[in-house]
Amino acid sequence: MATHAESPPSRAIIDRHALAVYSSMAMLAGMKLDVFTPLKDGPLSVENLAKAIDVSPAKLSPLLFALVAAELLAVSDGLFANTPVSDHYLVRGRQSYYGDAHERYSRHWNALMRTAESIRLGAPQAKIDFAAGSEEELRPFFRQQHSGVVEAGRMLASTFGFSRFHHLLDVAGGTGGLAIAACQHCAELQATVVDLPAVTPITQEFVNEAGLSDRIRVISCDVLDRPPEGSFDAAVLRNFIQVLASDQARRALHNVARALEPGGAVFIWGHVLDDTRLSPLESVGLNLIFLNQFEGGQSYTEQEYREWLAEAGFVEVQRTQQPGGFSIISARKA
Repeated sequence: MATHAESPPSRAIIDRHALAVYSSMAMLAGMKLDVFTPLKDGPLSVENLAKAIDVSPAKLSPLLFALVAAELLAVSDGLFANTPVSDHYLVRGRQSYYGDAHERYSRHWNALMRTAESIRLGAPQAKIDFAAGSEEELRPFFRQQHSGVVEAGRMLASTFGFSRFHHLLDVAGGTGGLAIAACQHCAELQATVVDLPAVTPITQEFVNEAGLSDRIRVISCDVLDRPPEGSFDAAVLRNFIQVLASDQARRALHNVARALEPGGAVFIWGHVLDDTRLSPLESVGLNLIFLNQFEGGQSYTEQEYREWLAEAGFVEVQRTQQPGGFSIISARKA
C-alpha cells in the first residue's frame, strides 16, 4: 500500500534570520555615513542628500531605500525624510543622539562573524586584552563607552541613594565614568577607581578632565590577586564579572568583600541570565560576543551570582532588571 511522504517543515525561520541582517547592515551604514543629520530640517532628494554627505547619488540610492524598508527613513515623491525614531536618536547634535553606537555595533558584529572559529579552536578570535593592550589601543575602546558609563553612574547614584555612602570603590572602572557621575551627584562622596596598570593612565585623564582629581583616587590593582587598598562602604562592578571565568569571578568577589566595611554594599551591573539561560534575549546573544572576546567570560545566571556572593559573605542579594537586558545585583556584606 502506498504511503504519502510527510510535508517538509517550512524554511521560514531560516529565511527570517537570513533576511534580518540586511536591515541591520543598512542601519549601520546609515549611522556611519550620518545620513540622518542632513534630514533634520526636512526631506531631501537623493542628489541633495548625497551632496550633503559627499557621496555618489547612484551609490547612496540603494541604501536609502533599504533604510525605508528598515523603517528608519520615509520616502514620498522622491524625497527622503527621517522617521520619528531616527530623528530623535540619529541626528548628530541632539541630546538623545545615539548614532555613534555604530562603533560598538561594528566591533560586536565583527566578533560575531568569528563565533564558529572561536568555538572550533577553543580560543577567542577577537580577543580584547586589557592587561597587555597599549594605551593607544585601549583609549578608543574606553572613550566610546564613556558616555554610557557616566549615564549608568547617574542612574545608580540616584536610584540606590549613594548619598548615604562615604567612600565608593569602582572596580575595573575603565574611564572612571561611573565614579565621576556618582561624585557629581553626591557632593560629599569620595571614590577610588581601580583597574589594571595599562588602563589607569586613561582613567586618570578622564578624572582630570572632570575636575574631580581631589575626590577620586585612581590606583592600579588586579582584584583577582588582592583586595584594593583602603576601606570602603560601597563597591560597584560594572560589566566586569561577565569578562571573567567563573573561578576568577569568585576570587574577585572575595577580594572586593575584603575591602568593604561590615554592612557595606556591592552593586554588580551587567548582563545576567535567568536560570533557564534563555532570557533576557540580549544576554543570551551577548554570550556569543563574550566567547569571541574573552578567554572565559560570559553572561552568568542569577543563581550563579547568588552562590558566589554568599560564598564571599554577602547577604540580602537582590536583582533589578533594566532595559536593554541589563541587570543590577545588589547585596550587603554581613
